Amino acid sequence: MTLNSIHLLIPGLFLPPELAASASSGLRLPALETWLARAQLEPLLAGSLEDWLCAAFGVADHAIAPLTLAAEGVDPGTHYWLRADPVYLDLQREQMILHADMALTADEAAALCVSLNTHFAAQGLHFIAPHPQRWYLRLHAAPSMRTFAPQQMSGRNVRQHLPQGADALHWHGVSNEIQMLFHEHAVNQARVTRGELPINSVWLWGGGVGAGKLAQPYVRVYGDSHLVSAIAQAAGSTHAALPQHAMHYVQGGAGATLIVWEGLRHALQQGDLHAWHTSLQYLERHHAAPLLHALRVGHIQRLELHAPDSAGTYGYVLTRAQAWQLWRWRKPLHHYAV
Repeated sequence: MTLNSIHLLIPGLFLPPELAASASSGLRLPALETWLARAQLEPLLAGSLEDWLCAAFGVADHAIAPLTLAAEGVDPGTHYWLRADPVYLDLQREQMILHADMALTADEAAALCVSLNTHFAAQGLHFIAPHPQRWYLRLHAAPSMRTFAPQQMSGRNVRQHLPQGADALHWHGVSNEIQMLFHEHAVNQARVTRGELPINSVWLWGGGVGAGKLAQPYVRVYGDSHLVSAIAQAAGSTHAALPQHAMHYVQGGAGATLIVWEGLRHALQQGDLHAWHTSLQYLERHHAAPLLHALRVGHIQRLELHAPDSAGTYGYVLTRAQAWQLWRWRKPLHHYAV
């Protein structure tokens, strides 16, 4: 049985030009470089991983919060929900560095949310933490503001990416109140004593109202993040964690398959180029190389690669005929930095 197509979504693949050549030095990526050199270029669907997924699956208004809340087993109902994830903001003189994906326990999350709900009860704000790292804020009405996913900016200065729009000043004030509330909180005092970063704020993003089932552009979706799992669930697509080898995809049956590889982005968020190298080499050996072989022998009709959240501006679409265009020479990965 021949698969229609396999799509790889790889944020963090292309580095900024000032870093790309040195960071990519010594990498041997023959399959990936062949794919890039012989593929047809298409404009990217969207600029970031979250944007790409929302556009592909028809998530209206980037309403990620009700999707992931439903995947937690909580019915979002008809309420407006925001993600309100616990973060550490490193407040410096001219910068505000965001540390997302903070590790904390369920008891810590519960205690902090109790304090939030007590403090903001009069304003009608209600926080819940069905997962220690994923908190939610229920509102009576939709705010007029634009927000940004924290995964896009973890480890970076976020002063220009705080909520924007007509209601932004109000929510900046709410954020300041939360920072003061958390400053001397017993949970944070204990964390600092243990040498851990405190939880000194929440990051608001992904707001919206649940909209039922999404579009289903892919029969199967593979990825390790909760967001990927939640979107696949809402679309009615089969979801599984990333397997160790690409032959799992090839043997999966007919229909379009989406593979979301977030290892490179995670490594860059940690500032760990060694982990970026390791993830990229694993991707080359166990996924790009066998997928390219499967295309050449006719098990796959089409391969697509998209690299959102990077300096890239194109998708790379490769057919079986193009894969055999031997005169199109490979170029090193840093060639594609723009």
